[in-house]
Amino acid sequence: MTTPRHMFLGTVAALTFATLLALAPPAAAQTTGAPSQATPVASGLPLVEAEVRRVDVAGGKVTLKHGDIPNLEMPAMTMVFQARDPAQLGRLKIGDKLRFTADKVNGVYTVIDLQVTP
Repeated sequence: MTTPRHMFLGTVAALTFATLLALAPPAAAQTTGAPSQATPVASGLPLVEAEVRRVDVAGGKVTLKHGDIPNLEMPAMTMVFQARDPAQLGRLKIGDKLRFTADKVNGVYTVIDLQVTP
């Protein structure tokens, strides 16, 4: 039989667990296979190395030959990304090396941020 005391202790335990879970640091991602060239950035998205293959400023798209993108579980390949900020594309040219972050936004693979490297 459940008494009010048992219900109170169960509620306290549940609240304690929820609080500890909320305060716990996120678990480290596990990877398999070869290590990625990506490094984490402040946004929590990995920074991925790439080479510009095509730029469509008017369409807000860029084609990149990129390394593994762990957060998207995507292997290295060449593909088209939508740019979150199309203004960033105006300074790019074919062959530029860069580092970028990407995510899936409204079902579309999107470059969140990019940095041209020397």
